Amino acid sequence: MIDLAVANDKETFERMGEPLAERGIQVHHVPVRERTIALDDPPWGPDEYDVGFVYPGRLMEGGVADALLELPWLNDHETVLTSRNKAEVLARLGRADLPVPRTVYVSNDVSEDELTDVFDRFEPPVVVKPNSTTRGVGVAKAHDLDSFLGICDYLSLVHDYRATGDQSFLVQEYLPDAVDYRVMVLEGEYVGAVERRLPDEAIAEGQWKHNVHRGATATGVDLPEPWRDLAESVAAELEIPFLGVDLLETGEKLVINETNARPTIDEETKYEPAFYDRLAAAIRRAADRE
Repeated sequence: MIDLAVANDKETFERMGEPLAERGIQVHHVPVRERTIALDDPPWGPDEYDVGFVYPGRLMEGGVADALLELPWLNDHETVLTSRNKAEVLARLGRADLPVPRTVYVSNDVSEDELTDVFDRFEPPVVVKPNSTTRGVGVAKAHDLDSFLGICDYLSLVHDYRATGDQSFLVQEYLPDAVDYRVMVLEGEYVGAVERRLPDEAIAEGQWKHNVHRGATATGVDLPEPWRDLAESVAAELEIPFLGVDLLETGEKLVINETNARPTIDEETKYEPAFYDRLAAAIRRAADRE
């Protein structure tokens, strides 16, 4: 029996438990955030688990857990850091001739004249997106220059206050009526996809972000083969074993919007039939890297 440490949210941990146990992998929840940890008397030791699922999302907490657990991860620190940097991902994929939205990367602080030049590159509205947040946090839509500059001013204040080390954001083309898909790739192979859609009443109220954590529903879909191939190409280019690839489709074009190296595990019905067999095999291979 392999002992797997899972630092993800409890929902993901609970969904993984039974299917992996049936395949010889015991899943243990190892929460590393919003708690206290005595470093001279930690709650877990280096010999307690064989392998970790994906490196914790809060990188400082992840460093502590990594030092105390001393184990290999299916998705390690480098892969999570790569995926979290939205601009780096888009730059890599663009250079590989994979389709991405028109994007300008802004490293704060820059002048108002420079921001105006950025806004003028696009047909309004534009999407303004912090470079390293998740779940749609801080993402905004600006319909005119004044509102755009106001959003940029706000981001400057947040950057100064929090001093996170990442004082950058993206300005992107807005794709109206785009359909949002999360495609899952495991060790280079497509393993399932969902369409993320807001309820009609949410759209009527002006909501437009399709994050499940913001009220969207995720429905399993059967993607066309070229779309599957595209998601697999993204995972291969980034060299990330277990990856969620977010696609936006407008009818006129299909683009890679973001990636997530810490994807939520959804209901088993939304994946290919052999998903957990593949996941168990990938976890065993990661454990053997130690």
